[in-house]
Amino acid sequence: MNRPTATRLLAALAACAAGASLLVGVQAAPAAAEVFCGTHSVDGAIWTEYTQTPGVRQSLGCPTSDELGLPDGVGRRQVFDNGSIYWSPDTGAHAVWGLIGQEWGRHGWEGGYMGYPLTDELKNPDGIGVRQQFQNATVYWSPGSGAHAVHGNIGWWWGQYGYESGPYGYPTSDEYDAGHVGGNVDDNNGVRQDFQSGKYIVWSGGQADAFEACQTACIGYGGITDTKWVKKTEVYVNWTDSRLTSVHVTPTAAAFKTVMGSDDAASDLKEDWRQVWSNTRMFPGATPAEENSTYQQLVCHAEFSYPNTSGGHFGGPTWDLETWRPELTGDTDTKLKKMLASKCNWDTDS
Repeated sequence: MNRPTATRLLAALAACAAGASLLVGVQAAPAAAEVFCGTHSVDGAIWTEYTQTPGVRQSLGCPTSDELGLPDGVGRRQVFDNGSIYWSPDTGAHAVWGLIGQEWGRHGWEGGYMGYPLTDELKNPDGIGVRQQFQNATVYWSPGSGAHAVHGNIGWWWGQYGYESGPYGYPTSDEYDAGHVGGNVDDNNGVRQDFQSGKYIVWSGGQADAFEACQTACIGYGGITDTKWVKKTEVYVNWTDSRLTSVHVTPTAAAFKTVMGSDDAASDLKEDWRQVWSNTRMFPGATPAEENSTYQQLVCHAEFSYPNTSGGHFGGPTWDLETWRPELTGDTDTKLKKMLASKCNWDTDS
C-alpha cells in the first residue's frame, strides 16, 4: 500500500512506452494515483475501491486525508467527507460510513472485536435493510431498528431461524449483560440481545446454581407476550444436551385463581397454552411426550395457583415447565394428586 513517487511512476511509464509496439490494441491501465476534488491523492487498492465500486465515491464524497497507517501496523485507511476506506492484506479495501460505521466505531473500529470490514455495505433480501460483514461480526441496519452488530452464539442461533427474514426480525440492541440466567443475582454470567416484536436471545456459559438446563452452557430465547394470562415466555436449551430444556412462563395477575370458576388461566387451559406460545417458538425438536408433559405442568400451575397465606402463589411468580419430566398417566384425580404432592415438579419416580 506504499504510494509510488512521481519519479518511479514516470520511469514505469517510460518502460511501458518502450514496448508499446508489441501491445497494439491493448488499453492502458488506469493511473495508480489520482487527486479528486482537493489536494489529497487516492491510489492503490483504496483507489480501486473508491472509483470502481458502485456508489462508493458518491457516498463518501471527497478525500480529506492522505492514506494513513493504523495502530496495528498492518492496515491502512483514508478519510473522506462522509466515511473512510479501510484496507488490510487479509480483507482488501472496503468503505465504511453512516450508521453502520458509527456502530463499528463504538466497538473499537478495526481494533475492536469485529475486526476489519470484509465486504462493502450490502442490501438485504427484504429490500429495506442493509448489512456489512466484518471479520468477527455483521452489522445490520433497518429504518425501524437502527444499526446493531450480531455475532457469536446468539448470531448463530438467529441465523438458524432465518436472520432478519425469520421470526426474530432485525436486532434492536447490541448484546448486553443478562445477569444471572435463571436467577436473581447479577453476576454478568449471561448476555442478551433484543430483536423486533418483543423477542430476544440469551447466551450463558453456565452457572452451578442456575436451573438444570443452564448449569452448563445454554442458549435461551423468548418473547414478550402481553396476552390476557401470559406476560412472557422464555425457553432455555442446554447447549450440549437439548433434552435439558426448560420453559419459563411469567403469568399475568389475571392468570392466578382467586375464587372457583373465576376467569383465570385454569378456566381455559387450551387458550392459556396457546398464549404461552403466541410470541415464542416451541422448544426445538419437541417430542409428543415432552410437549404433553410440559402442558401437564402448565395445567398443574394454573389449577393450583391460589394465593397462600403469605400473599404469594403456589409455584411462584414464574411457572417452570421442564421437558425431562415424564407424562403423568391414570385418571384425572390420580394426576391431580401427583401434581399437588410434587408441587408441579414430579420426577421419573412419580
